[in-house]
Amino acid sequence: MSTTHPGPATPGSDPQASTIIETATVALDVNAGSDTAAVIRHLADLLVATGRASAADGLVDAALAREAQSPTGLPGGIAIPHCRTEGVTRASLAFARLAPKVDFGASDGPADIVFLIAAPASGGSEHMKLLSALARALVRPDFVAALRSAPDAATIVDLVGDVVSPAPATGSTGATASTAPAATAPATTEPVADTTSGKRTSIVAITACPTGIAHTYMAADSLTYAAERAGVDFVVETQGSSKSTPMDASVIAAADAVIFATDVGVKGRERFAGKPVIESGTKRAINEPDAMIADAVAAAGNPSAARVSGTPAAGGAAAASTSELSWGVRLRQILLTGVSYMIPFVAAGGLLIALGFLLGGYEMALKPNGATDPLGATIALSNSLTNLPSGGFAQYLGGVFFEIGSLAFFFLVPALAGYIAFAIADRPGLAPGFTAGYIASTVGAGFIGGLVGGLIAGFVALYIGRIPLPQWARGLMPVVIIPLLATLITGALMFMVLGRPLAWVTRELQDALSNMSGSSVIILGIILGLMMCFDLGGPVNKAAYAFAVQGLAVGAAPDLRIMATVMAAGMVPPLAMALATLVRPRLFTEPERENGKAAWLLGASFISEGAIPFAAADPLRVIPSMMAGGAVTGALTMAFDVGLRAPHGGIFVFFAMSNVLGFLVALAVGTAVAAAIVVALKEMRVRTAKNSVSATPAAAPVAA
Repeated sequence: MSTTHPGPATPGSDPQASTIIETATVALDVNAGSDTAAVIRHLADLLVATGRASAADGLVDAALAREAQSPTGLPGGIAIPHCRTEGVTRASLAFARLAPKVDFGASDGPADIVFLIAAPASGGSEHMKLLSALARALVRPDFVAALRSAPDAATIVDLVGDVVSPAPATGSTGATASTAPAATAPATTEPVADTTSGKRTSIVAITACPTGIAHTYMAADSLTYAAERAGVDFVVETQGSSKSTPMDASVIAAADAVIFATDVGVKGRERFAGKPVIESGTKRAINEPDAMIADAVAAAGNPSAARVSGTPAAGGAAAASTSELSWGVRLRQILLTGVSYMIPFVAAGGLLIALGFLLGGYEMALKPNGATDPLGATIALSNSLTNLPSGGFAQYLGGVFFEIGSLAFFFLVPALAGYIAFAIADRPGLAPGFTAGYIASTVGAGFIGGLVGGLIAGFVALYIGRIPLPQWARGLMPVVIIPLLATLITGALMFMVLGRPLAWVTRELQDALSNMSGSSVIILGIILGLMMCFDLGGPVNKAAYAFAVQGLAVGAAPDLRIMATVMAAGMVPPLAMALATLVRPRLFTEPERENGKAAWLLGASFISEGAIPFAAADPLRVIPSMMAGGAVTGALTMAFDVGLRAPHGGIFVFFAMSNVLGFLVALAVGTAVAAAIVVALKEMRVRTAKNSVSATPAAAPVAA
């Protein structure tokens, strides 16, 4: 039976606690249902009823999506489902003491203590600190016992107020001080200080989870308490929503080993280069902190232990990785690192090119008779403020903008490849990675070539770094030996092995398109649409685009239709993803929603690469959806007999287009189709996640 107590927090409650929890969001000894989804729905309804969230459905979906990433059940009968979503109006807590218990995926059975932590998508740092303080308190047995014995909702509010009240921390061993007192649990590990030298082992750690609300800080405090029990020096840096100060370089230098307990990439991983490393998700740090500390101590004394950045072990052969993250997750982190560093080049270069078209006209991209460079480049290099071209200042400015954008845009693939290699091998991977990306652009391999080249460069640099060398030569590894050998090997592979096959594929595609130009224009439109959306600026996309541009020299009606079809289909992916993030924002992460805003202008400017961040993060759902939308647009553009004389520009070159209305209709229909499919596929994933979470057995292994 529920004993939920409505009404505001009691006068004795902490004022800051009352901003995130009140008696009306507390339910004691309640039957909230038989599965995870039912409990989360019950707690979400409490937050909606008190005006803390606008709709329960969005909150439930966001929390269940987080559960699908990693169940939030913890040992000891605790669960902390949590999320950040637009539907939450202010950072809030809902609490339930369940009877009967419900399984949240913990290894030791179901939970009776459940906190739903709900934060706004733009959650402020102060509220994040309060929520993280609660998460840290949940690792304390005395706090959990008090929650179980609380007689009423007001007591729960007071207990939460006691742990989230800001108070100076004393004796903290972490880089970010914990508000929790020392652990009361008995020691389970004997002290492991170096008794032979009298020096205590020193360990540093990074903790981070996808939402940065709960697991980040619980993992940090669990490791802190375990380090105290083990008798080792310990400093932790939390990379969560509650801002923290990076640990001092001197602390890292003095450390004997490092722990990465993260579900996402580590910020500033290169700071720990050469340190013995133990890696896992946050779950293991929360569930088995003593074992992780013991593993780190063992690694500190093992010359063959795995090390950050693949630094060679002193004992000889390189050690195998001890990371518990799957290769699928690790590969996704690597690719997203490359994409995140690439995005500024996409935005800056693409928008500057569009501005160049707006000011100087579509002729900026055309090569005058006998010229080797586009008109925009010629104007930017040959004219000046005192020597304006025939078109005046606007044309000169358009040429300058076009050339700046073109140069910035050219770094897209090198930056992608360089930072993919950086994510694998840290700084030693930068030189071979950027070189591989530049070669990919030179040989026409494009986006896919950058991905392949970056991966090759990163792994080559990583394994070269594991070659055993004498002590005197190790200092040369990151600055001379690795860049030299990795650049040589990767460059040779790109030129001697991969370049010719990619060039052959491009030629074959162009020949196939030429042979089809006299047959069904609808089929040709479908094929061109599929090609433009397949690899978003890669060799297949470029083959279709080159085929269309070559036809402009002839100027016949079929060739102008091909150019219009290619441009319309190429505009679909970024516009479709922008529309999808607008109509179903809860299906996308906060960075994806921000990218969606920029994708409107990128798509309107015919910058297909604006959809790359979405395709890299979820290729199996995004790319097929975009190809379907591109095929529809391509077919309709051909059917409406749209012609285009400009090779680029999107909406800025309507003046060079015949049947503008037909072009807009084809573009709108294809964009809507692609957006609808990608939304449907992502909704299907969320529903599948709900079902899998509800069906998770108590003894199932917990994903990190």
